[in-house]
Amino acid sequence: MNKTLNKYLFLGFAKTLLKVVLLFYCFGIILNLLEEVEFFKNLNTSFIVPLTLTALLIPSIIIKLLPFVIFISSMWFLLNLRDSKDLLTLKVFGYSNFKIFFIIAFMSFVFGWIILFMINPITSTMVKYYEQTKAKYSRDVDHLISINKNGLWIKENVDKGHRIISAKEFENNILENITIINLDENYKLKNKIFSKKADISKNNWVLDDVVIITFEDGVTKNISKEKYMITSKYDYIKITSLFKNLDAMSFLDLLVNYDDLLKKGYNKEYLDQNLNSMLALPFFLFLMTAIASILAMNTLKQSNNFTYIVVGLITCVAVYYFKDLSLALGQTDRISLSLAAWVPVVTIGIFSSIGILQINEK
Repeated sequence: MNKTLNKYLFLGFAKTLLKVVLLFYCFGIILNLLEEVEFFKNLNTSFIVPLTLTALLIPSIIIKLLPFVIFISSMWFLLNLRDSKDLLTLKVFGYSNFKIFFIIAFMSFVFGWIILFMINPITSTMVKYYEQTKAKYSRDVDHLISINKNGLWIKENVDKGHRIISAKEFENNILENITIINLDENYKLKNKIFSKKADISKNNWVLDDVVIITFEDGVTKNISKEKYMITSKYDYIKITSLFKNLDAMSFLDLLVNYDDLLKKGYNKEYLDQNLNSMLALPFFLFLMTAIASILAMNTLKQSNNFTYIVVGLITCVAVYYFKDLSLALGQTDRISLSLAAWVPVVTIGIFSSIGILQINEK
């Protein structure tokens, strides 16, 4: 009998979760598609392009909203369970409020790990493709920055020409093993600059151990200098700020390639923040189910569900702003960014544990 009832809870909650995810996906398609159509309206593309890009982007947005997806799914399922008298039936067969809560909360917890290890690598690849495709159609891609397995790459427009910069190592304010290619307006090679390292803490980069190779009338000249300065639109802060959004990087990438990412110049604090935020996700889903259980199983009596919907929305907003406040404290160095990812989990866990004990007595 217990296996049958557990299966009933499992399938019922899974179906409700699927409905909510599809609902969020449809709303996301409608809202984001308008933005994509606006972007492509003056370009010679079919409607399929913005529709495809929207379909690729929405899953990563849903993962960001997953705590609220789980909360709504849990509330919906538990209210239906209560209003249909199935909750009372489960109690007759020896299922306490705590046991019912734990089954669906454990499902949410496992679902969080499935998202991290199986779904997130797929959505991060989709986001990469989305960004690459949008970049091809963008009319303002004059300045590009990329970090890949070959190091840091920068393309920028300068007075009367263009500049391409590559560096194999990027750590703190220092670039190492740098190659700078200067081109004229017609993309003809003007000169190459090689440097062992450069201080990029300011827009005026200071290069050390420099070799400049110039090309004039078919003659190559090498000029060596101990110090050399160039002016760039980018400094260390601006470069690293471009990589705060790590949606295109999966949880597995962070785990497996953490040290390599640091060597390539990714900001350690933001890598730690993203990694800890992902690790906290399953626990956050567990706690959002706990909050929904506290609200929905507070009584066995049928009541106006509109009240629960309003209270649930207020709770979602409060949790969202609490997470945002914690992140703001981390970004302003009040607490570490890693700790900022766990403060909401610990705080909500303490308060929800009290509520779970109370509903278990009913």
